[in-house]
Amino acid sequence: MAIHLPDNQKQEILQNAKVIVIVGLSPDASKASYQVASFLLEKGYEIVPIYPKGGYILGKQAYISLKEAFIAMAAKGLQCDIINVFRKSEALLEVVNSICALDGLSSFDKNKLCVWVQLGLQNKEAAQTAKNNGLAYEEDSCIKLEYQRIFNTHIS
Repeated sequence: MAIHLPDNQKQEILQNAKVIVIVGLSPDASKASYQVASFLLEKGYEIVPIYPKGGYILGKQAYISLKEAFIAMAAKGLQCDIINVFRKSEALLEVVNSICALDGLSSFDKNKLCVWVQLGLQNKEAAQTAKNNGLAYEEDSCIKLEYQRIFNTHIS
């Protein structure tokens, strides 16, 4: 069963967030991750792509790992608010473990961070690990669709 945050908590997270790290952001414009990232940029969020080949996606530098991205954000004085994950369900525990390993970096504050796992993806062990480490965790949920639903914006 998927783990979901209460709507009031999701609304607060989305209202207060400024920086969203996107794990698995594809440079392919036909992919859901690219479309969601474009939407988030339109809504004024700063995005930080994680893509194994690096480069640039949507005009933003892509990092090959979470650690590399968080070190770069720390150097710029940025704080991550949401980590939006586009990875297979089987990879979610590894992703959450990587997130927990970031504790101690100035760009990482587990009390203000939300791990948001995209629609169709869920993993019990990842959810439990996030909970055990004090992370807000939302899974099997599209951040774009939830934004539109919570703020009653037109679906495009």
